[in-house]
Amino acid sequence: MFEAVGSGSSDSRSHTKGRNKEVTLTAIKTIGIIGAGNIGSQVARLAIASGYAVVISNSRGPETLSALIAELGPKARAATPVDAAKAGDIVVVSVPLKNYRAVPVEPLRGKIVIDTNNYYPQRDGHIRELDNESTTTSELLQAHLPESKVVKAFNHIYAAALTTDGQPAGTPNRRALVIASDDAEAKAAVTRLLDQFGFDTVDAGPLKEGWRIQRDTPGYGPRRTAQELRKDLAAATRYAHQH
Repeated sequence: MFEAVGSGSSDSRSHTKGRNKEVTLTAIKTIGIIGAGNIGSQVARLAIASGYAVVISNSRGPETLSALIAELGPKARAATPVDAAKAGDIVVVSVPLKNYRAVPVEPLRGKIVIDTNNYYPQRDGHIRELDNESTTTSELLQAHLPESKVVKAFNHIYAAALTTDGQPAGTPNRRALVIASDDAEAKAAVTRLLDQFGFDTVDAGPLKEGWRIQRDTPGYGPRRTAQELRKDLAAATRYAHQH
């Protein structure tokens, strides 16, 4: 039901056979990051360590990111959210969910957008369609970015673990991360990116299945292998059924 994708497998390439617009990692030089909090800054560190350039932004202005840029080095620069969106070949959105409508739409047209968001009512306020589970966090972002290719990723790992838990491809019991997306090409590209970052991937399916890795589900938080994560996804229950 849930496809595990490791490095060196035929992975999602089978889904993109015959399509000539597949995003290859050789074409990805720069990763744009909108939101420089715990997850955003950690993804920036992973990207720099993997040889990418990084353009990162926050809501307070580029000048507030000087310490992070000094740490990341010469392949990183701070920018506005619009500039980060324009510069990135892949763009990571890691802002509080309540602010998702502030993500720039036009410069992300046609791009792969990685959504790291989770819904926390105490931070985000109550969002009716998430409370009644008629949609998911990543579907909200996809609706806001109708011509982008949204991929849910990085939402169920503690930020600190991003730079400590990655391991080389083929390592026994390698940690896995879940992705979900409505676009097969985007899933394939993000799977290869995660492999570079040190993680196997489990494909939960389309964005609407992203609820299976939302807060308070079995796979949310703990270190899991691909096999364990597949079981967690299958065991997940809706909020209305949790006691």
